[in-house]
Amino acid sequence: MAETPAEPQIDCELQPPSNTLSEPQLQSQLHPLSEPQPLPQPDTIPQPDTLPQPDTLPQPQPLPQPDTIPQPDTLPQPDTLPQPQTLPQPDTLPQPWPQPLPQPDSLPEPQPLPQPDTLPQPCPHPLPQPQPDSLSEPQLLPQPDTLPQPWPQPLPQPDTLPQPDTLPQPQLLPQPDTLPQPWPQPLPQPQPDSLPEPQPLPQPDTLPEPQPQSEEEVKPWVWTCHRVLLLFLLASSFCTSILGLAYYSQQHRPPESTPPASPPCTSPACQRATARLSISVDPFSQPCDYFLFPCGSEGASLSNRGRQRGKGIPLHPQGHKSRAAQAEKERERGRKERETGTDIIEKATADRMPDRQTALLLTMREILEADDRSSPGNSAKQKACMFYRSCMDTGPTETAGPEPFLRLVHKLGGWAVSGQWNQTDFNSTLSLLMRDYGTFPFFSVYVGKDPNDTQGDKRYIQIDQPDFQIPTEWSSKTQKSKANTQILRLFLASYQRLLSLLGSPSSSTSLHIGLFISLSSELAVAASPLPHRLQQGLLYQRITIKELQTLAPAIDWLSCLQTTFHPHPVSQSDHVLLHNLPYIVHMSRIIGKWLNKHELSGSGPLHTFMVLSLLHTVIPALDSRFTQTERNFSLALGTTEEDVPRWKQCVLQTEKGFDTVLTHLLRETTAYTEADELIQNVYSSIKSKLPDLRWRDEESRMSVLNKIQSLTPRLSTKNIFSEAELNQLYSKVTIDEHKYFSNYIQSLSLQRQRSSKLFSQTEGDDIWSITPFLSGNELVFPMGMFVQPLFHPTYPRAVNFGVLGSLMAKDILHLLLPNIHSQSMSPRSIAECVRYQYLSMTEGPGREEAFSLSPAQQQEMWVQYSALQIALQAYNQSLKKYPGDSSLSGLSHTHLFLTSFTQINCDSDPYHEFMPFEPSFLVTVICGYSDLCPTTLSCPNKPQQHLLGTC
Repeated sequence: MAETPAEPQIDCELQPPSNTLSEPQLQSQLHPLSEPQPLPQPDTIPQPDTLPQPDTLPQPQPLPQPDTIPQPDTLPQPDTLPQPQTLPQPDTLPQPWPQPLPQPDSLPEPQPLPQPDTLPQPCPHPLPQPQPDSLSEPQLLPQPDTLPQPWPQPLPQPDTLPQPDTLPQPQLLPQPDTLPQPWPQPLPQPQPDSLPEPQPLPQPDTLPEPQPQSEEEVKPWVWTCHRVLLLFLLASSFCTSILGLAYYSQQHRPPESTPPASPPCTSPACQRATARLSISVDPFSQPCDYFLFPCGSEGASLSNRGRQRGKGIPLHPQGHKSRAAQAEKERERGRKERETGTDIIEKATADRMPDRQTALLLTMREILEADDRSSPGNSAKQKACMFYRSCMDTGPTETAGPEPFLRLVHKLGGWAVSGQWNQTDFNSTLSLLMRDYGTFPFFSVYVGKDPNDTQGDKRYIQIDQPDFQIPTEWSSKTQKSKANTQILRLFLASYQRLLSLLGSPSSSTSLHIGLFISLSSELAVAASPLPHRLQQGLLYQRITIKELQTLAPAIDWLSCLQTTFHPHPVSQSDHVLLHNLPYIVHMSRIIGKWLNKHELSGSGPLHTFMVLSLLHTVIPALDSRFTQTERNFSLALGTTEEDVPRWKQCVLQTEKGFDTVLTHLLRETTAYTEADELIQNVYSSIKSKLPDLRWRDEESRMSVLNKIQSLTPRLSTKNIFSEAELNQLYSKVTIDEHKYFSNYIQSLSLQRQRSSKLFSQTEGDDIWSITPFLSGNELVFPMGMFVQPLFHPTYPRAVNFGVLGSLMAKDILHLLLPNIHSQSMSPRSIAECVRYQYLSMTEGPGREEAFSLSPAQQQEMWVQYSALQIALQAYNQSLKKYPGDSSLSGLSHTHLFLTSFTQINCDSDPYHEFMPFEPSFLVTVICGYSDLCPTTLSCPNKPQQHLLGTC
């Protein structure tokens, strides 16, 4: 048996043929198969750019197949046969990947031979070729089910074609050099019964004779290749164009940190805001520690303004020592203001954002100090301004001394302290004090709703125990109140000083003060603190005036209440609400006892008690000796109340008598269009954010969302008079700019008239309201919120949204979602995320577990963080609706928004005690996961962990 030759390796890459076959040789080798069909001459073969369209190409003709060729699965496998030649089998040969062959320039485009359409298309491996009958040795063919399916391999090159003395291997026709490589297409399977007579193939003069193939079978395949190539080129050109346009736009657009220049705001309000920005800490210039400072502090420089690092921050150990120190600084500031006459408040507000109450007071001060000559001299507005100026002018008050009060006492019938008393009737004097001077010596009276009455909005006269001038202490053991002995000594010394200022003889002052202390102590026995009364159910006890007269007969209740609330009608059948009925009964019994003490009838202790109560009421209108005596007594008692500057006292006192006038003036300065836009944008942003929270259950989610959807936000506009109506209302009021005491007495009478309006006034809808409140299905925003420097119509919207927009969002969340921690899981997860980032920056890695947050702290941190997100979203929505915004100091929109947010005085926030750190740090959190910030807030010189991403 002959040695089996090694299987030759077939190179799938076509090469130019090295040997040529003559036509007779080729025909003799193919004669047993069929007569080849002639191919078109080279000069008639169309070039690739003139190929016929696919719909006009003829169908390919199958190759002739000899009848005697056995199928691969039936050929015998003789053991003694030598290694067969590796010729591909037409019916089993896999379709190779066609490769171009280099050809002469004049060579036409030949076409590939058709291949069976039922075979896969890998590069051919050597397969045994069945030979014609004339072959001396049979060829070994592998079975079809064992044929490998390799990846396409290069075709053998023409120079490896078998010589004439061996069987030729069927090859693809060579391709011209410029023909692109097509994708292979499956070719039809030749059928032996229908094969036509083979035709001889025409050969080029200088090339070896190729294998026979049909023109009709080649044209579709070539067109498909060209079509694929054309589509590829078109797609590449399109993608290149898109990329080019994107690159061009990227290179020629302005940088994100330097958006198109916004027009600067040059209004007076903007100039003040710019001055405040210029001396405040920019979070983007000091990203590592700006949030460790408070929102402002007087006398602090740009580099070290505010408290020392860590002080005042609850998460830091030093934070517990700063509250008392800050309170002491506030008192010292007030003392300096009184001593020097310098308005330190005004200076302090230059470099910090005041709290909302102070901002409203400053606005009212600016209105009252405006030199407006347009209004007539007797207008209500001019009278209010004159009252304020008389309060600020302390010269005439200091000169007058106690004389204004002594004239008032004489008008009341005198008193026993001076030795001149007309023995006036007790109830008549009491009614006069309640009606004209707003003084309630034995009980307090006011108007309000009954919280137990859920069916209506009616308001009732409410009677409570008074605020005694002598502080008392409650004994839970004896269930009684009494005055401390040490306090009584301090009170005695203080009132001896007051009586001496009134010119009373020292020989009689001790007696009358002693009687005053004795009567006060007896009355205070039945007084009790509010928690005890709430526990005992003593609040809001409803009773008719007639029933009250029976229980407490010493007071003429109907007469006193009618004079106090005139012109509002009051009858015996009207209900009143009592807040300490045992005290009212006890008070009536004590008054009756002292009225019947004949030995004291000449000293008039009850009348003296009422006159000293009136003195306490009018001390603010007397000279500084009286006010300082009262302040010294408060300090001796340990009271650490903040000293109120003179301008603030005068604004508050002006509002008590001219509240409707100031409301009218505030309305004139309020920009309704800009304010309403801010309200609607913020509330819309809240409604879009709440559904994204992780709710604990569907019931909680629907309850909150339905509540939010049912409310209508609006700006307060109720209870506002026209200018003509105001002038008529204050027509009988006469104001003397140089007599503040008489003006003050008139304001007390005006306050009494104001009380009659309380029966119809909406709760919370007054001039000093600075937070939104609910009124039925309305969410009302008072005008007092929209004042400088928190808001102004000429400000850039970035300032309005950054300051008041964030405060407004926080107010709404506190009002509508007081129990969000129990309804949603988001507050806890967000608070922990923000806390982790804060401690990572301030304490360094590894200290993240140093502190834990209470549920109240988690909720407040979520509220503050969500409020900033809501305000920023609302501002962006406003920019989409009204593109363009002015600027301050050349800052971009987002930069100005975030910088304005950091200026909010967080120490004035009533919920600040639950915030573990300064809310300005939330800017770092916002910038840590978004591209909104002008620069990246990072600390390169600190070991700091990367922010976690979106909280």
